[in-house]
Amino acid sequence: MTYFDEEYIKLLKRILKEGEEVENRTGINTVKLPEHYFKFDLRDEYPILSTKQTFYKNAILEMLWIWQASSNDVEWLHERNVKIWDEWIVDDDGIYRIYEPNTKDYNPDKEVIVMDPLSVPLSDPFGEYTSFEPKYNDEGKLMTAKSRIPGKNIKAAKWYGKGYAGTIGTAYGYITKRYDMARSLINSIKNCPTARRKVFSLWQNEFLRTAVLPSCVWSTEWNIYKDTLNLEVHQRSCDVPLGLPFNITQYSCFLAMIAQVTGLKVGKLNYSIKDAHIYVNQIDGIKEQLNRYETKGSLPAPKLWLNPDIQDFYAFDPKNDVKLIGYEHMGKISFPLAQ
Repeated sequence: MTYFDEEYIKLLKRILKEGEEVENRTGINTVKLPEHYFKFDLRDEYPILSTKQTFYKNAILEMLWIWQASSNDVEWLHERNVKIWDEWIVDDDGIYRIYEPNTKDYNPDKEVIVMDPLSVPLSDPFGEYTSFEPKYNDEGKLMTAKSRIPGKNIKAAKWYGKGYAGTIGTAYGYITKRYDMARSLINSIKNCPTARRKVFSLWQNEFLRTAVLPSCVWSTEWNIYKDTLNLEVHQRSCDVPLGLPFNITQYSCFLAMIAQVTGLKVGKLNYSIKDAHIYVNQIDGIKEQLNRYETKGSLPAPKLWLNPDIQDFYAFDPKNDVKLIGYEHMGKISFPLAQ
């Protein structure tokens, strides 16, 4: 059995047994644990689940969108047929629309006041202590918004500005681009291998107010030990059924890519999670995955292949340069997404 499947199943069982059900901003309750930790040795196994299908190409493309393209533009993903960020796009009028999780009585004429994230101070970027103020246009008229998705009622709206249309605001790739993080990481590994400051944070207070979804995987720490490159990842909030399988797989690939282009061997991935949760409308799918594991176990772990000719991180093309050899799985499980 794969190590990742075994450890992942343990986490699912722990959440269902020990978890606390809580409310959250999405309107769909979660069952949560305050923390969880994984340790992977990538020399032994490339971690990807076999008890359900993980669309690893999409996961790797998302990682490259953030770290290689350094982009917050969702169109980059659309051009590669990846739609996992569609719920968090700023619309072409500069407004980010938040929808009811379950619309029962659709009202296309329902309007909400557009709120201004920049109306709160940097010390309270999410308006938890200071209320957001309404946004007025240049003519002094109160801005309102209606639903743009037939069948779904609008719940709230925020103003980001037309300059952020089609993006997720100042999150993820916006931050890596601003600080040229991937290039800085590679330069540090090559030129200062023993430095203890290889810490890269996507949680930048200055840009939290204008981030549609502030980074969940927010920090990486890198270390070289006996010619192996090792990575510590920190995640502040973790949708265990949907996000975690992607995140583990993509950061394992990221570690392998950086090791290859810096002339090091791939080492260990340590993964720290805060608020590991399952949404209550995902529990049926979790039970299906647990049943698969109990009745069938798991399948052999695949091998990650990276094109050995690639020595520049910015040259990796997932179509031609990244493969999982021998990846077998038990099929897709559909889990609802919470905006």
